[in-house]
Formats: sequence, structure tokens, C-alpha cells
Amino acid sequence: MRVLIVTAGSWGDVAPYTGMGVRLRAAGHEVALATHERFRSAVAAHGLGFRALPVDPRSELASAGGQGVARAVTPAVQLTRLIRMARAFMPSLAAGVRDAVREGADVLLSSTVTDPLCAALGEALRIPALGVYLQPIRPTTAFAPVLTGTRSLGPYGNLLGGHALRTGTDRIFAPAVRDLRRELGLPVRQFGRPVRQPPGRQVLHGFSAHVVPRPHDWPEGHSVCGYWWPAVPPDWRPEPRLVDFLTSGPPPVFAGFGSFVTADADRLSGLIGAAMRRAKVRGVVQAGWSGLHVESDDVITVREVPHAWLLPRTAAAVHHAGAGTTAAALRAGVPAVPVPVQLDQHFWAARLHALGVAPRPVRHQRLSASRLGDAIAKAVREPALRGRARDVAGRLAEEDGARQVLDAVERLG
Repeated sequence: MRVLIVTAGSWGDVAPYTGMGVRLRAAGHEVALATHERFRSAVAAHGLGFRALPVDPRSELASAGGQGVARAVTPAVQLTRLIRMARAFMPSLAAGVRDAVREGADVLLSSTVTDPLCAALGEALRIPALGVYLQPIRPTTAFAPVLTGTRSLGPYGNLLGGHALRTGTDRIFAPAVRDLRRELGLPVRQFGRPVRQPPGRQVLHGFSAHVVPRPHDWPEGHSVCGYWWPAVPPDWRPEPRLVDFLTSGPPPVFAGFGSFVTADADRLSGLIGAAMRRAKVRGVVQAGWSGLHVESDDVITVREVPHAWLLPRTAAAVHHAGAGTTAAALRAGVPAVPVPVQLDQHFWAARLHALGVAPRPVRHQRLSASRLGDAIAKAVREPALRGRARDVAGRLAEEDGARQVLDAVERLG
């Protein structure tokens, strides 16, 4: 079958689908991935087809709107600013998704962000469209909404909060979905009516039940598969400088903030370096989209290095608690030092702490060299954290999340 995977966002919103795509292709399917032009070469490196979507996510995050989201002190303010920013580019994204799907597909697999658009296209073109989500966004009594913070509001509060959040985020998609449905000749929902999934629609979630157990009140078609691990480019090799550094002393601490874009990279770089010195550890800093740079006898900076290769060689991982980096650190079996910045990162950071693989999260807005250094020292030197991290990694190694996606696709054939 011709399988089209559609996703939008940062590299962390794309990378898991490269592994999924490679697995589907190995089973004999023709696979293409529709995402931003910025990621064309990274997708093509795995032998997958590519269909370009508009919008440059890094530029959006570096814009005044994106910086406003990052600086917001509370999740509510972050969400309000995100809605305002996303609504501006949603029409062009919707047009790009429409064009990508019209190039041809027998089945659509769509991420959280693109799913409302793909559901409409699947309905109009009579193409099966499955959700493949990296976050548990369905309202539930089990935990608070992933974009509103980390504290449980109690069963009914969690559920009401989830519905309220969904109503708010629908404001991002509703105008574009309404226009797309009108263009496709589908019935248009009344103004203000929230975007909803068709009853019984299948949604697969790419995280482990050992990290987020499947809520008992989710619909039957919503399943938790296990993680979809990013594919490592077949011709990738580590730089000799990095290999030499890793073998020249004890395992270093990794520090990377992925797709987070800060307006003051020098300040954050200096803070990371000072925290490493305070904790008396060696370090490998990943430049990421902020262009972080820390260099000394005990700390080096690298560009893109597959987490699957690097993190198992480290003593701990300092990161922004994005879904992908959170998964990579868990897979590596190393303690984490979560420094959440925005949106679902607070949810994943709290999960790491609850699992016993990380000290209490340090919010980026309250970050200091002393707080970060003390957290690093605890992660590296507390045996219970490392023991629990290895236990969780062992459980994840027993799962095969991509297999469940493959099975779901082949049931449609």
C-alpha cells in the first residue's frame, strides 16, 4: 500500500516517524513522509519519499510570537499566545497538507497537529486516516491536560480541564478545517462547534504504557503502542573528536535543548557551563536550534548526533523534556535532568520525576547555574535514580511500538 505519514512541528515531531516509515517500507509498503522542507534531506536519507509542507518551524519559534510563548510564565498564557501564533500560519499549512495528500495515498497516518486536517481529507477522498500521536491529548480523568501544567485537578477536574483545553485548541484548527471541508464538498460544522474525531476512529499513541498507562476512560479505538524510535541515518558516523572525548575520561553529562530557540543563547550556554563546573562533571552539549556553545577541557559542543548512539554513553541527560528526547533518555537507561520550557514538556518532565529517573524538574524560566548544577550532581551521584532508569529501559526494550502500527495498516489492506 501507499502510506503517507503527515506531521508538522520541530524535528522531535518528525524523527519518530522516520523509524515508523522505515519499518513500514521494510514490510513492502511504499512510504512517504509529508513535513516541512527543512527536513527533506533528513527524511530522504532513510529512503522515504518526501512531500513538502509550508512553514519553517525554526523561524516561527525564533519570531516574536514564538519567543513570547517561550517566555510566558504560566501554561495558560503560553497556550493563549500559541493559539494566536498558530492561527496565522494554519491556512497555509492546511493547503500544504491538502496538496500532499492529493499526490496519492492508500492510507494516511497523521500526527497530533495535522490530524484534524487529515481526518477531513480522508473523509472526502475515502482514504483510511489513522491518528498516530506522540502526546496523550484525549481528555481523561487519569491526569491533567498535557498542555496546562502537571498538577492533577482530581478526576472530574482533569476531565473538565481536558475538554476545556480541547475547546481552546480547536480555535487553532476550526477556521482552516471549516474552509477545507467547504472546498472538499463536505458538510460544514456550525460556527463555534468544536473539531471532533469521528466515532470509533483509530488513534495509536507512540509512547510506552510503562511511562503513561492507557487511561481506562479512553475510547476503545485509542491504544498505547510503545515508542516509535527514530531511524539512524545509515551512513552516519561519529566525529573522531567526539569519540576521543568520550574515551578520554568518565562518561559525561549530555545537555541539549533540541528545538527550543532562545533569544539569548550566550547566557544559556554560560549557565550550562557553570552548572557543569559546579557539579564537577564532564559534558557534551548539543548546539540545537539555539546554537548553544560551551567549550573547555571538560566540555565540548556537538551538532546533530543520534540520541540512540550518544545517550547510552553518558552519565545523565539534561534536556527540555520534549517527547522525543524524554523517550531517548529513557531508552538509554540514564537519569534525566528535565528543564521544561513550554507546553507538553512540563507533563513529560513530571512523568520522569514520578518514574523515579529524575530529580524534581527545574523550569527554564527559573533556571540558574546553582539549581541546574545541584540537579546534575544528584542525577549523577544518586544510585536509586540510575537503578530505576535502567529498570525502565529494560521494560522499553521489550516493546515494539512500530509493529502495532504495521499491524493496523495491514488490517486495512
